[in-house]
Parts: sequence; C-alpha cells; structure tokens
Amino acid sequence: MVNPAYTVNCSILLTDIPLLERPQAARDAGFDAVEFWWPFATPVPADDEVDSFVRAIRGAGVQLTGLNFAAGDMPAGDRGILSDPGQVSAFRDNVDVAIGIAESLGTRAFNALYGNRLDTVEVDRQDAIAAENLAYAGQAAEKIGAVVLIEPVSGAPAYPLKTAADAVAVIDRVRSEHGVDTLRLLADLYHLEVNGDDVGAAIDTYADRIGHVQIADAPGRGEPGTGTLDIDGYLKRLAGHGYAGYVGLEYKATRPDTFDWLTRELRGARRVEA
Repeated sequence: MVNPAYTVNCSILLTDIPLLERPQAARDAGFDAVEFWWPFATPVPADDEVDSFVRAIRGAGVQLTGLNFAAGDMPAGDRGILSDPGQVSAFRDNVDVAIGIAESLGTRAFNALYGNRLDTVEVDRQDAIAAENLAYAGQAAEKIGAVVLIEPVSGAPAYPLKTAADAVAVIDRVRSEHGVDTLRLLADLYHLEVNGDDVGAAIDTYADRIGHVQIADAPGRGEPGTGTLDIDGYLKRLAGHGYAGYVGLEYKATRPDTFDWLTRELRGARRVEA
C-alpha cells in the first residue's frame, strides 16, 4: 500500500466500544486522525453533548479531520436532509452547530449527504432546495477555511448521486447559481466501484475537484485486501495527480484486528499540505 495520511472513521469502525471512547481507541491503535458521521441523535444536540464530544477528541490527542452534517436516521435508511424542503431550518441550524465544533477542533471538511428522493416533492424542487442549502453550508465553511464535501453513495436506491459526475454536477450548480466555490467531491472508492463508475477515469477527470478520499474494499466493504478493488493503485493514481489529503478508513471490520493490514509505523498521519 502507498502511505498517505489515514484517518479512522469512528462511526463505522470501533463500534464495539462507546462512541466517545473511539477516538482514544484509534489513538491507541497508532492513528492520530479521526472522522465521524454526525455523532448525535438530533441535528441540534444539547451543549453538554457537544462539550463531551469535543473533550473526547481533545483528550485522545487526535485531529478531527472530517465531520458529517446531520443526515437523518441513517440506520433506518436516511441519507441526508439537505434536499428536503421540510427540513431547511433543521439543516441550517445543524450547519451552525457543526461549524462551531469545527472551530473548536480545527476541522476543515464537512460531508453533506444529499438526501434520498422524496415521492411527495417534485425533483426540481428538491434539487433547488439542495443547492440553496449547500450554498449556505459552503459560505459558512468558507469563513473557517473549510470545504463541504459532496459524496456519491451506494446501497441507497433513492439516493440520486451515484457517480462522480453526479456529484460534480451539483458542485457546479451551486457555484453557477450561488457563487459558492467551497464544495468538493468526496471520492469514496468503494461507493464509486459498487455503483459501476469508472474509478480510474473519475480520478483522472476530477482530481482537482477532490476534497477527500475514503476507502473500503469491494465487494463486501471490508478491510483493504478482503476484496478485489485496486485500492493501492488508485491511491497511487491520486498521489500522481497531487492529492495530498487524508484518506478515510470507512470500512466494516471483518476480524478482531481490523487494522492488521497496515503496519503500526504507517498508521500515523504523514500529511503534506497542498
């Protein structure tokens, strides 16, 4: 494997221990960076919940590299709320909370899941609301030097963004209609592969639009080496295009030592600022 700076997604990994103990567990495993899906049950959690989360990150001595905006009830199948006209206030209030956490912890990337299609709302209306909300999020992120990530997702039939081109079209719309240029592509190699995208071509075409990378093997979404996806080759390809950001470990553990594919000395971040 090439050795980028890895960041552990503590929402999908280390799930056998309480959420607030996972940053320390990642640190104990040799990593110094973590990322999370929205770690609270509601878009606007109580202050003490936020304080406890921030303390867990700081106490572990890890960098919070990325944070998802609230995405609804993920276990029930939700994949974002930003394209739902009925949740505009909830999304924007959530953005404000997430920005506050990021300011405290030096986080510079937010994943904005687009949301499943709603049968009760015209598609054009959903897309217009999404663009407006993403412009709001992008403007808020810009104030702290951060970016908002747009991610193609697999395994959710009603989720409209399947390919890198789908996500980039949203990014371009927000820039064209609202003048906001802080949106970037989240290239999750697993999702792109499973959705049938040409991963190599996507990297070559959109390398300068990629704000974050995540990996899992395919099929199965397990550790690198459990499937047939050429993760190492794609990471080398990304590096060849100048990508020097974090690579998120967003896979499902299939064995007790889920990090044994990566030697301990290669787990610490060696990120070079672009």
